[in-house]
Amino acid sequence: MNNIYNMTAINPGQGSKPGFSFEILPPLKGNSIFKVYEVIDRLREFEPQYINITTHHSESVYRENPDGTLRRVNVLKRPGSVAIASAIQTRYGIPAVPHMICKGFTKEETEYALLDLNFLGVTNLFLLRGDSKNLTIPKGTENQYHEHATDLQRQVNDFNKGIGLDDQKIQGIETPFRYGMACYPEKHEEAPNMASDMRYLKMKVDQGADYLVTQMFFDNQKYFDFVERCRAEGITVPIIPGIKPIVLRNQLNVLPRVFHLDIPEAFAHELEKCSTDAEAKTVGIEWTTEQCKELLNAGVPGLHFYSYLASDSIAQIAKAIY
Repeated sequence: MNNIYNMTAINPGQGSKPGFSFEILPPLKGNSIFKVYEVIDRLREFEPQYINITTHHSESVYRENPDGTLRRVNVLKRPGSVAIASAIQTRYGIPAVPHMICKGFTKEETEYALLDLNFLGVTNLFLLRGDSKNLTIPKGTENQYHEHATDLQRQVNDFNKGIGLDDQKIQGIETPFRYGMACYPEKHEEAPNMASDMRYLKMKVDQGADYLVTQMFFDNQKYFDFVERCRAEGITVPIIPGIKPIVLRNQLNVLPRVFHLDIPEAFAHELEKCSTDAEAKTVGIEWTTEQCKELLNAGVPGLHFYSYLASDSIAQIAKAIY
């Protein structure tokens, strides 16, 4: 097992073969980390280059007081990614890449997380804006938060230079953070057009993103067209396709609605014929296997899998393609 302090920066696209990586969801509060270990144990045989760990902000809920009035309470439903990232690296010797998000986390909280991660030898990050759903920012505190991922990126860049909030000097940063960021082959849902989305993506790369990972997609041509446009815009970093096997019948309608993506007509037609989730899972494995084979034949730098509810499917797909 590698020592966590000897972890090197991940370099997608630089290995002898296309990389394999996957994203895990921290367990709900009160559940054991061994649920996370079960997923990793199922997939570690494929030699993951790294493991992503999602991060979730607290959610505001209202609870009734004895007198019938309501009070707002912030509830954190999942543990933070700092502890989980350290546990994974210590147990498996595989680089852990926690998500850092700006929605729901103050700049000060971000700095504390960076200090903890760097101290623990977790020096690879994935920077995101994060989901603003179910998020309430107290009035008058808006300036304590970053609005965009590029703002968060600048804080990480300053931290790497030993500059903290309010220009305070930070000492003892032996290994600067390296990081990847997200991109959207079918356009970010809030971008007015693809040209605007591309402009911000170029900014992420110009400011130091080492690689990009796409939102899930099911039509490879959308990925190929997106990469071609990125190269024309001068974006030269590796662009890793994000892959999500469908495992439930209702995902045919849920995924396009939640993630603002298209499911190809041929794939949708096969899913519509399924009468059970088991049948949908089989169709999902078959489609995703062929999708991954085509991507690998095209020379992609790696494949990144979203494993929520899909680790069994990913294991079957990986066996067929690696």
